[in-house]
Amino acid sequence: MHRKVGSQPPYKRHRRKKTSGSVLIEAFSLRKYYLKKLAERKTSTMAEAHNLQDLQHQAAVASKVYVQRDYNSGTICRFQTKFPSELESRVDRQQFEETMQTLNNLYAEAEKIGGKSYLEGCLACMTAYTIFLCMETHYEKVLKKIARFIKEQNEKIYAPLGLLLTDPMERGLRVVEITIFEDRSIGSGR
Repeated sequence: MHRKVGSQPPYKRHRRKKTSGSVLIEAFSLRKYYLKKLAERKTSTMAEAHNLQDLQHQAAVASKVYVQRDYNSGTICRFQTKFPSELESRVDRQQFEETMQTLNNLYAEAEKIGGKSYLEGCLACMTAYTIFLCMETHYEKVLKKIARFIKEQNEKIYAPLGLLLTDPMERGLRVVEITIFEDRSIGSGR
């Protein structure tokens, strides 16, 4: 049972006596191997995470609507709840406002400073921030919760109507992007 030479990491391959040139070549091949593995892992996780974006293959993008950040309360992460006129005939106003309000509440929860945040900060300082190698911060946990919420909203509400919400984290927390698809026969449309 022999494996292909390229399938094993370079450090596990049979080694010859090293010269200065071969060390450099080995370092480059090790880097190339891990970059290849990282790219494979990234594409597989992206495919799993964006199953809803199969809509793009089924229907052409008609337009995109951007819900801007609301800076009326300062620089906290909050998005406008005003209903965009482009979505008038596509989604219920109340449903859209509930989605945006829930997003705003989740971002407020992520940025909330409490005892847990202080404890995380103290532990980080005491361990030279190595604690974060084995534990997620409260902020990271809430960001995952937000990603799950958006995915759930897309699956249950927006995708059947020919819409797709994009996680604001993918747009640098500047906007909530809503993609409108031309073909409304994808789901049970209005």
